[in-house]
Amino acid sequence: MSAGYAVPPDLPGSCTWVPDAGDERLRDYFSLTDVALRRVVEPERGLYMAESEKVIRRALAAGHRLRSLLMTPRWVQEWPDLLRTAQEQGAPVYVAAPAVAQEMTGFHLHRGVLAAMHRPQLPSLDSVLAGARRVAVLEDIVDHTNVGAVFRSAAALGVDAVLVTPRCADPLYRRSVRVSMGTVFQVPWTRIDPWPDGVDALRDLGLTVAALALSEDAVPLEQLEAAPPERLALVLGTEGDGLSSRTVRAADLVVTIPMGGGVDSLNVAAASAVAFWAVRPRGGPAS
Repeated sequence: MSAGYAVPPDLPGSCTWVPDAGDERLRDYFSLTDVALRRVVEPERGLYMAESEKVIRRALAAGHRLRSLLMTPRWVQEWPDLLRTAQEQGAPVYVAAPAVAQEMTGFHLHRGVLAAMHRPQLPSLDSVLAGARRVAVLEDIVDHTNVGAVFRSAAALGVDAVLVTPRCADPLYRRSVRVSMGTVFQVPWTRIDPWPDGVDALRDLGLTVAALALSEDAVPLEQLEAAPPERLALVLGTEGDGLSSRTVRAADLVVTIPMGGGVDSLNVAAASAVAFWAVRPRGGPAS
């Protein structure tokens, strides 16, 4: 393990210098690039990782609490308010040389700061959907980048809530959070389980369920745009496999984005942005 780095002379007393990448106090930060490992350990430990100062601030603004901070020396003096917040919340602040931080986490900490955050308890389906006019349902989207991108589009384009199915990637995984620019803390979300039986629960709550899929009986998106229902749940799947046949059959209608140029479909992140814009509630901020 890396060692031998000198303690910076201007290190604040509220910070703890970490010379060893194997320091067990920082096990929350070990092997962050091992996706399979992190999928298991983060929910088990009740934590998630927030990367970059902007994302951490959005998490704190949403009421989430710090477990700890990991910083490299260059950035310690840049954000004294983050140090104060950590102190107020009883969260230790660890400082390590860039090489030590990289050995520990598996990547270069070029944004200067990482936070281990307490994972909040997921809200109930009823509370997330209360008053929601536009809802996105993410079915089995396993790519964390796509999940984060969909959340960012949802925040920008008038979607009130996001639901993720049991096999969907974790919106609080580090890459999802980073790609979303922290909007996973802004848009209310929870898991819907079981699925696709949950389509009935959405319908019982007054939502029209539209599946975005290729189907012979699909209506073009502009037709839904011309006369959208008051409350709409738009179900999105992966570009390759798409939605399950059970989901398509259970939906109230199937919608497709007309394509040209010999293209069959868009990446789910791109398709979500197109669909969210088309069905956005008129008169709101996204109009």
